Amino acid sequence: MSTLPPRPAEPPESVPEPEPAREAAPVPEAGAEAAQALPAGPPPPPPADAPPAAHVQDRPHHRGRTALLLACAALLGTVGGLAGGYTVQADRAPTPLPPLSQAELSYPKKPLPEGEGPEPLTAEEDRRVRTDGDLRKLLLDRPKGARESEMKSESDGWLSLSGYARQFESPSRMFTYLADENLRRIATAAWRPSARRTVSVRLVQFREEKRRSALDHTENQQSYMSFDSHAGNEGSALKGSGNGRYYTFDRPDRRPGYLPMYRARAIAQRGDIMMDIWIYDTKPIAERDIRSLAERQLERL
Repeated sequence: MSTLPPRPAEPPESVPEPEPAREAAPVPEAGAEAAQALPAGPPPPPPADAPPAAHVQDRPHHRGRTALLLACAALLGTVGGLAGGYTVQADRAPTPLPPLSQAELSYPKKPLPEGEGPEPLTAEEDRRVRTDGDLRKLLLDRPKGARESEMKSESDGWLSLSGYARQFESPSRMFTYLADENLRRIATAAWRPSARRTVSVRLVQFREEKRRSALDHTENQQSYMSFDSHAGNEGSALKGSGNGRYYTFDRPDRRPGYLPMYRARAIAQRGDIMMDIWIYDTKPIAERDIRSLAERQLERL
């Protein structure tokens, strides 16, 4: 008779191990309990200028220090080299200059006795001799039969700065301009070859110490002659001068109750003198009349 197999033995029940005894928590003090009872706030922010601690340790060495040291060394070397060079050069004997190409002087070592020197230039050879003398002697002579004009000078052939400036449209402005240009003197002459014609000649001389004032005054007077309110044309070149021109006005000056006034003008410069010639007539003026006067006056300068 068969018997049932024995049941497997049941596993023994696991008995839990006893927990170790916990140490008694320390009794906090009264102040500590109050601190633990309050909620912890956020930590204070670090200063704005304070760099992070982690980056301070990883920052590489400054390259500027090396460049600065090299620059200082180069500068010291340059200064030292220059100082040494000057010192060596100062200790050397001076180098003699090469002999002159001209063995003898072209002028005598001692002044010549009186009467043996070269003769001074004449007025024909040196125009400065003429212009530094009596300027009135360079004016054209009054033609025979011509009468003295009402446009006579202020004092025996001379015209003052103020008298000359009053003959322009803006006397005060012209006075200031001529004074700044170092005006020296003005020689003038005027005559009437006929009852209807008047001729006026002025030689305006400057002290040209800093600039060519005579040339500037000439160019300023020529600059507006082509305007309709004046000659109305460019004029014609005056033979024998590099900058002289003569003009005949296109239209006469007409005023109620007066005869028409025709005008012609010549302007030129030579050296420190500005030449200014006018012709006034109640009838048209031929170009040859003003041209002939200007050429003859220019020859005397």
